[in-house]
Amino acid sequence: MVKGDGMQIGGLNAEQVSQYRERGYYYPLQVFTREEARSFLGDYLAHVARNQQRLQSLSPREQYLIMSETHTYLSWVYRMVSHPKVLDAVESILGPNLMVWGTRWFSKMSGDKTFVSWHQDGTYWGLHPPHVTTAWVALSQSDPENGGLRVVPGSHQGNYLPQRDTYDPENALSRGQEIAIEVDEAQAVDLALQPGEMSLHHIGIVHGSKANTSDKPRIGLSIRYITPEVVQEGSERSMAMLVRGRDEFGHFDLIGMPQEDRPLNEHEVPEALRRMMKNIMPQKS
Repeated sequence: MVKGDGMQIGGLNAEQVSQYRERGYYYPLQVFTREEARSFLGDYLAHVARNQQRLQSLSPREQYLIMSETHTYLSWVYRMVSHPKVLDAVESILGPNLMVWGTRWFSKMSGDKTFVSWHQDGTYWGLHPPHVTTAWVALSQSDPENGGLRVVPGSHQGNYLPQRDTYDPENALSRGQEIAIEVDEAQAVDLALQPGEMSLHHIGIVHGSKANTSDKPRIGLSIRYITPEVVQEGSERSMAMLVRGRDEFGHFDLIGMPQEDRPLNEHEVPEALRRMMKNIMPQKS
């Protein structure tokens, strides 16, 4: 369905799916009203305020401990990841059986030095086959000035590029991972979004984001959807949340939807995150 102003809502049509497969991304999709986005933003800011002391003690690279897998214990985040308009769009790409493998908040306040280096998720997530798409949902305006998401069209095709771990504390990625060869930034596309809009991108696309040099925040949720036939490498049995359709494979321990908000205790890490990081983080010698 298309609104009068040309904005796509709901599922993608055949042409748009073709664009996603060719380019490795599609945007923008209106999934929340401005009122819904404003309400979710208030919930997010309350979550940050509740964990402010702990967040201040962590580098941007370490803040995933509080900003990941919130859909497993906060009911309002579950409502975001299971929203029918979000799932309709994702179903257009992955089909009728959908699971949430992970979530991560990527937020940059005014003047925040945090950045995300050029990388490809498929190089370290260990998910096979790559029936995976990431929905990036904006709760604030997201644009080049405040550190919005950037992608290199078509870079999901072919082999993965070499990547190295930097552990840069200002890098929001858990290992500070970055592509080890030069990326032609002239080819990059900025996926600018308004509150309530989202983009979809392929697990193999080269993407990243710069620091926020503006006077406005950039706040959004990254949702990693998979299909039930996907398997994750690693020593731990990973967890996932079935949000549409059926799981006939049983490769993941299924997480039930949170009935109410259950904020983290001090130093607590969600079980889904603990298992995931044990699988994707290298073992220190």
